[in-house]
Amino acid sequence: MFAEIGENCHIEPPFHANWGGKHVHFGNNVYANFNLTLVDDTHIYIGDHVMIGPNVVISTAGHPIAPELRIQGGQYNKSIHIENNVWIGSGVQIVPGVRIGENSVIGAGSIVTKDIPSNVVAFGNPCRIHRIINKDKKRTEK
Repeated sequence: MFAEIGENCHIEPPFHANWGGKHVHFGNNVYANFNLTLVDDTHIYIGDHVMIGPNVVISTAGHPIAPELRIQGGQYNKSIHIENNVWIGSGVQIVPGVRIGENSVIGAGSIVTKDIPSNVVAFGNPCRIHRIINKDKKRTEK
């Protein structure tokens, strides 16, 4: 069903995907809670030890701002990369072309519109960095 799926992955139903997961690459030990929606019109790469909360949408597809292009059915697709050991909270929306760096945490309800670096806690609309996770994995203020 998926392009790639590692060992010990678990997806709670229901699960939705435009292409049935054809363009989805899961690493090892990925857990996705219920109601994961993947708009996999192009590739979605999810690393090892990633946790995904309920009601998350990861969308690789977008549409032009120019109305004349939308009328013509214009669409673009950009791959999404979620690196190792990321935790994505419930209700998060991830838009086309985003990369989330390893060890980062995305807070519940966030809308991720830009790349998020490694080792941070980020949340909000739009999603922004609020804390840095140091090498000892302790929280420190930005």
